[in-house]
Amino acid sequence: MSRDSTTRVLVLWGAFLLVHLLTALLGWVYPSQPMGDVVLVYEPWASAALGGGPIVGITETWVYPQLALVPMLLAAGLAAPLVPVLGVSSAYLVGWAVLVIVLDAVAFGVLIGRSPSHARRVAAWFWCGAVLLLGPIALYRIDAITVPLAVIGGLWLVARPMIAAALLTAGAWIKIWPGALVVAAVVAVRARLRVLLGAVVVTGGVLALLLLFGADTEILGFLTEQTGRGLQIEAVAATPFLWLAVAGAARIEYSFEILTFQVTAPGVDAVAAALTPLMMICVLVVAAIGAVKAMRGAAFPRLFPPLALTLVTLLIVTNKVGSPQFQTWLIAPVILWIVLDRARARTPAVIVLALCLLTCLVYPLGYDALLRAEALPVAVLTVRNVLLLVLLVLGIRALLRVPVRHPKLQE
Repeated sequence: MSRDSTTRVLVLWGAFLLVHLLTALLGWVYPSQPMGDVVLVYEPWASAALGGGPIVGITETWVYPQLALVPMLLAAGLAAPLVPVLGVSSAYLVGWAVLVIVLDAVAFGVLIGRSPSHARRVAAWFWCGAVLLLGPIALYRIDAITVPLAVIGGLWLVARPMIAAALLTAGAWIKIWPGALVVAAVVAVRARLRVLLGAVVVTGGVLALLLLFGADTEILGFLTEQTGRGLQIEAVAATPFLWLAVAGAARIEYSFEILTFQVTAPGVDAVAAALTPLMMICVLVVAAIGAVKAMRGAAFPRLFPPLALTLVTLLIVTNKVGSPQFQTWLIAPVILWIVLDRARARTPAVIVLALCLLTCLVYPLGYDALLRAEALPVAVLTVRNVLLLVLLVLGIRALLRVPVRHPKLQE
């Protein structure tokens, strides 16, 4: 490895550590409790499971897939030695931050290696920029655990398809969105049978363990718990209703059942009810377009990135929930697009960076004003949601433009 290459790698690692440490510390400074879920929700769940109390996802229905409890327990283990010094809450926050940074570091190491190509260096800088712009929400949510799994899984899809699919499926059992990358991989990777096998093995193993621990109707609780949700204020579909709230014709209310703010107005329930079926239809249509491209000989580096990003963006745009941490879902597909096809990834990468910044301005920085339905934060959120729609359109356009060859000509 040349001296220049060594220097570039060291600079990248320095940027990675600086960005992650700064972002972790900002969680203690920013308003609106950007670390609130970690200490108010994750830590009590972990304590209950470790203390012989109810185990979410096993003894009671849970909003998350069951493997989400694993990093929460790991964070408790990392925090244990610090409890006498920092107290339970602060120690758990430190343990969570350490866990996320270590996982990100592993994925970052896989991304850049010892002598990264120019595309991988650009992807690494993009990742650092996205975390910095999104702020503490990029670290202090369960979604942060899935990002490094998605990055490693995506990078290994060609060389190690079964292991890659296993990682992505494990991520989906923590937070559902990496399942979109599994779908994209089944469509775009030639070794799709090995991808399917990796996904089936992990899913079968998780189900077997859950049944062994006594789970029954709780196994799919993370799906049924979502059906009754209203329209969260940050959701794309909630944007018109927020402007009604600004005008005094709608209300923002807190749901104690699912611990989030929702919008209440005539027509909201109908919109919320239509979103999940719309999501399923759109995902099937996009996957079908990708499948046709694959059958006609589309190359993996051209097909997989726009297909993966479009599917993930669809999960956000058609979601009843618009939580700020959803923007972390976009980081891995863009990293993979930069690595596989850097020239065509430029515009999506810029848009995702803008989405991260706008999201941070909404939450946590402008969230109190948003809850008061003030015009400025609603306008910022509107721009953010419009950009999500723009990203979706760009992804679909890129997918439709993927060149194809007849399979016989490929041979």
